Amino acid sequence: MDSLPIHIIISLVCWSFCLLPFSASSDSRLLPGKPLSAATTIISDDGTFFLGFFSPSSSSSSTKHYYVGIWYKNTHRDNVVWVANRAIPIADPSSATLTLTNRSNLALSDTNGHLLWMTNVSTTSSSSPEATGGEATLENSGNLIIRSSQGNILWQSFDYPTDTLLPHMNLRINHKTHALQQLISWRNPQDPSPGNFSYGADPGEFLQRFIWNGSRPYRRSPVWNNYLVVGPYLESIKSTLYFTLQHIDDEVYISFGLPVPSVSSSVLVLVKMDYSGKVRIIIWNSNMSKWTDLQSEPNQECNKFGYCGPFGYCDNTQPIVTCKCLDGFEPNNKQDWTASRFSQGCRRMEALVCDQGDGFLNLSTMKVPDKFLYVKNRSFNECRAECTSNCSCMAYAYANMSAKAINGDETRCLLWMGDLVDTEKLSGQGENLYIRVNRLSDKNWSGNVLKIALPVVSSLLIIICACLVWICKSGGKRRNKEIWKKMMSGTSITAAELRDGNLKYPFISFREIVLATNNFSNSNMLGHGGFGSVYKGILGDEEIAVKRLSKGSGQGALEFRNEVILIAKLQHQNLVRLLGFCIHGDEKLLIYEYLTNKSLDAFLFADATRKSIFGWPIRFEIIKGVARGLLYLHQDSRLKIIHRDLKASNILLDAEMSPKISDFGMARIFDGNQQQGNTNRVVGTYGYMSPEYALEGVFSSKSDVYSFGVLLLEIVSGSKISSMHLKADFPNIIAYAWSLWKDGSTKDFVDSSIVESYSLNETSRCIHIGLLCVQNSPNARPLMSSIVSFLENGDISLPHPTQPIYFAGNNYETDGAAQDTVNSADNMSITVLEGR
Repeated sequence: MDSLPIHIIISLVCWSFCLLPFSASSDSRLLPGKPLSAATTIISDDGTFFLGFFSPSSSSSSTKHYYVGIWYKNTHRDNVVWVANRAIPIADPSSATLTLTNRSNLALSDTNGHLLWMTNVSTTSSSSPEATGGEATLENSGNLIIRSSQGNILWQSFDYPTDTLLPHMNLRINHKTHALQQLISWRNPQDPSPGNFSYGADPGEFLQRFIWNGSRPYRRSPVWNNYLVVGPYLESIKSTLYFTLQHIDDEVYISFGLPVPSVSSSVLVLVKMDYSGKVRIIIWNSNMSKWTDLQSEPNQECNKFGYCGPFGYCDNTQPIVTCKCLDGFEPNNKQDWTASRFSQGCRRMEALVCDQGDGFLNLSTMKVPDKFLYVKNRSFNECRAECTSNCSCMAYAYANMSAKAINGDETRCLLWMGDLVDTEKLSGQGENLYIRVNRLSDKNWSGNVLKIALPVVSSLLIIICACLVWICKSGGKRRNKEIWKKMMSGTSITAAELRDGNLKYPFISFREIVLATNNFSNSNMLGHGGFGSVYKGILGDEEIAVKRLSKGSGQGALEFRNEVILIAKLQHQNLVRLLGFCIHGDEKLLIYEYLTNKSLDAFLFADATRKSIFGWPIRFEIIKGVARGLLYLHQDSRLKIIHRDLKASNILLDAEMSPKISDFGMARIFDGNQQQGNTNRVVGTYGYMSPEYALEGVFSSKSDVYSFGVLLLEIVSGSKISSMHLKADFPNIIAYAWSLWKDGSTKDFVDSSIVESYSLNETSRCIHIGLLCVQNSPNARPLMSSIVSFLENGDISLPHPTQPIYFAGNNYETDGAAQDTVNSADNMSITVLEGR
């Protein structure tokens, strides 16, 4: 195609840079003899990326420079992800072409034959089949690949990054065979030539990465302490970025991406080494038509390399981020420290005396210092002994990298033999740093005095402690009874009462939870509903989910009291583990284990593509797991528990897709031989409620059996209880299941997305069991012990179910005994989460 006049080309300005193509090729390939000019582009098959000529110069610039690069098609701004000739710009784009040569090299040259840029593909001889007949393809990932005629990769742009790391693009971080790879910033927004800042691994150790300002370290990342590192949570797609180390062909690489490939292809997210000196993780916000920062570093002066000096650390946990001295240290120059000049760092308050028998002070949630010695193949105790035996060792840190080892070593023992530099206190993450300290201080104690005083003091302490234990036991029992009565009756109690009562409930401070959840940041929110919101957090080394109940919610207060009572009582692999609680003023918070997968309904009622990965073997294991959890509640736990709100959104899934029953706020505890209860306040979710409970307020373990039956039919069919897409003759899936079972056509009830993985015998048996569970009479429904046996032993014959009665949608008629009805609708449930 003929080139456009240069004045037209230059006038095609879009936001802050100028794109030159007049027409886009429908092909994603560049072939020999068909060069790319300023008037054409190559476009990836899915239309995400362009390859062509562009100018980052503003329209008002007197001098324009042009480059060949790859950019996102529809983002319009700051969208260039790779530049070929970044150090040698083109003055006149109308005279330049990008050609795939007969030797399978990409060459950028002008009409005078001056070579501006070229790939480094080499072949053994010109007659080799690898040397001719190749092609260059722009992949949907944004990778430009040169392949030989035999399909072998000869060169790819991912091996030569500029300032951007794209999802699933590897960045080499060690140099056994090949050179390190770095992201190198642009010089400024209008100049893609190599700038001052670069990002990559420490040349001496792949465990940590640096931002470099020229040759000087500018920012150091936390030392790698696991094979998989989870990055920021993406609220828009309810997913989390992950960062991994990969061992490929004797080299180590870092890469990032999204856990679900189908999602990752539709989300524009990247890592960029910015010209300002920050490494930014950014995502394209289509509503605002701009890139939005998910995370950037350094984000405080205090986070810059060595800012707090030797033995100082940057405290990121406070509202005002500033430098502090490590425990046992004081500023070297207090006057400078007061004036916020921290470079001289800190010194020990008391000199170490090695032969005195040193101990180690454990500092948690730390970014460990730089300049460490990496000792391989050590256990934790061996790592500690390594430091203890060397008087020059100032500190140590230990981590188990992963079950999938890098370089054959799963352990990571770090020792520091000198000053501790570039240390930080992190908020809700980090690791333990063990600092050497004197076990005893000569300034405070004399050895002779200790020999005399210690036996006397010890004897007195034993007598005093015995008296205190007796007093506390008798008083504690009385306080416990009073607090239990208050909690059971609904009377308000304070956090101080709970602590003083010596109850066996883990009380977690509000400050710890604020730090763990980044002050209840929106980016940490996992879900919200009628009772409040749920946030992800990190408490110590454990990921948690924090349920923050809405202030003034009567339901929330009842739920809170109910779940606190059950915290220490229920332990089963198919129940969500409650870790603790917090009361702080009007704040009421419950802390759970964090489960990485979504709730069951997020898989069960998803689109066909996602449902297809949720095959029958997984579903059958979930059915059996939920049954075992209910059996524990009804029969095997110390208390007999009726859940009263069993549904798909209250079944959470861990990393292995094992089910966990959650949300015991509506549960009721039965005493002794109690078989059923009666309430004027019906709670639960319409469709899952048994007839006697919905209409009369009568509940028992058979109410949960009914809910389990509905859930079982939903899992088999992949449809909600009142799915509107079913045949019009049937008000819900119970009626539909009964009709098909009666006619011997149960295969038509099975979710169409699992037809390739299901067992007709197992699904038919599950439908039969489900119909037994949803019978009208509670006495006709089987116990959970029988249901577990039915599921685990296919040889047990099943009784014939009676025809169930049908409830259509939410049109329940309630009598006077159930006038006060609380509906926990699925879409309002606080447990509809991405993961917890």
